[in-house]
Amino acid sequence: MRKAFSLIELLIVVIIIGVVYNLAVGSFEKIAKPQSQKVTLQELKGFLTKIEYEKEIKLLCLDDCSRCNLFVDGEVVEGFEEVFEDFLDISVEVYRYDPLLGVVEYQQELYFDRNDVEQRVCFSYAMGRDRIGEQILVKFKEKVYDFSAYSNEVMLYNSLEEFIESKEKLYNKVMR
Repeated sequence: MRKAFSLIELLIVVIIIGVVYNLAVGSFEKIAKPQSQKVTLQELKGFLTKIEYEKEIKLLCLDDCSRCNLFVDGEVVEGFEEVFEDFLDISVEVYRYDPLLGVVEYQQELYFDRNDVEQRVCFSYAMGRDRIGEQILVKFKEKVYDFSAYSNEVMLYNSLEEFIESKEKLYNKVMR
């Protein structure tokens, strides 16, 4: 009758524990740090839909767009500063598309900080509980990002004129 484990049996157990530990720690790191990559405008809707919220999620970029905050159900969420670092700059332009008026400039909302001091909003994008976001166009670095689709896909155009042509073609197709 044996009273001890062999060296081979102990090594196998240690290797199994090591593999399980590495798998578990790797998974926890991915869960704990989803914000390790940078987000682009084209990926913004998809990124926001992956975050759990009940009422509303909003990205709010202030001043010259050098700092952006993520609000989940009205509260600022810490730890996303790195994700939105160098996300936009002051050259960003935001529009809405109206079938009758065409492309019109979008007026950003007013924002007051905790001290009730008004802050200049450079860019904001919000999604409601139904995961449908604001219907806006964003012109940035000579590209136009169309956030008006209900899916998570953000359409990319080379200019506002190209976007308008696309909408007119769609309108004519529907009206036939």
